[in-house]
Amino acid sequence: MQIKSYLWASIGILMLSACSKDDATTLPPTPEETMYFPPNDGSNTWETKSVAALGWNQSAVQPLVDYLTLKNTKSFMILVNGRIVMEYYLNGHSATTPWYWASAGKTLTAMTTGIAQQEGLLNINNKVSDYLGTGWTSAPLAKENMITCKNLLSMNSGLNEALGDDVSPGNLQYVADAGTRWAYHNVYVKLQDVVEAASGQTWSTYFNTKLRDKIGMTGGAWIENNGLSVYWSTTRNMARFGLLSLNKGKWNGTQVVNEAYFNAATSPSQNNNQSYGYLWWLNGKSSYLLPQIQLQFNGSLIPNGPTDMFCALGKNDQKIYVIPSKKMVVIRMGEAADNVNMALSDFDNTLWEKINALF
Repeated sequence: MQIKSYLWASIGILMLSACSKDDATTLPPTPEETMYFPPNDGSNTWETKSVAALGWNQSAVQPLVDYLTLKNTKSFMILVNGRIVMEYYLNGHSATTPWYWASAGKTLTAMTTGIAQQEGLLNINNKVSDYLGTGWTSAPLAKENMITCKNLLSMNSGLNEALGDDVSPGNLQYVADAGTRWAYHNVYVKLQDVVEAASGQTWSTYFNTKLRDKIGMTGGAWIENNGLSVYWSTTRNMARFGLLSLNKGKWNGTQVVNEAYFNAATSPSQNNNQSYGYLWWLNGKSSYLLPQIQLQFNGSLIPNGPTDMFCALGKNDQKIYVIPSKKMVVIRMGEAADNVNMALSDFDNTLWEKINALF
């Protein structure tokens, strides 16, 4: 069962945490260097930086690649200051083949919602029914009107997450008042409807114009899957979004989304789950909750990961790790690393053990 899988993953993470040294997440500073942004001209030009030039441990590279290959990885990238340090395509994948982001793509929705707010089209503190009208859930009207766009960003809408991915009104049922309970729920996708209503454009058109095209994520697209829009792109396009996030919403001098919103998105969004922002997972906090489980775990989400890291995590181990202290972005795409289809598993912790060996 999925719940058991999460529990076993959490137990594994906690055991690894107990065995880790206190300094396991403290990484040496990255040498000062100008931030690089690849051009948006479709040339696929991208500057590189060697492992040797960074003073990293070359002997740790192959064990990392072997582990990634073993764990069903299709692509893996590390950027430092925007430059590619490692880029591998494995298990039959290629640089030009698109792959799905799964729930890692939630962060695209969070970013686009922030853009719509800065354009004055919406306010995340307003109730969702201001944009969608009443009756978008089956909750009592007074309870539905408590749910704000920020609640959808923060995963504390108070709607029943146990009813599956269907976000039609009949499947969005009241469990608790908005803001009082954290639960991982695909109701966040209603933010795409909010952006459509507020902008008068389709979600894809608004997203492409305001985000995708501004950072050169050419060719990526939203594809419907069981009623949900899932984003597909190449690995380098995922890396572009990671680089935008590393720079707090700024791309090569252009502020795509304002920094204040981005800082809020990558900080705890509510008190129930300290390790969750606006559809971003946050490392290094004192406790966390996991999808489908109303249990609080003490400690950091990914003990071996840097404490300042924030992450986009998707089903079957789609990963964007952003580490401001290292000016680093790490991307992983592929099939599930193990027999587990969750966004977070002990694969994250072991992978970071292998990455840490590079330093």
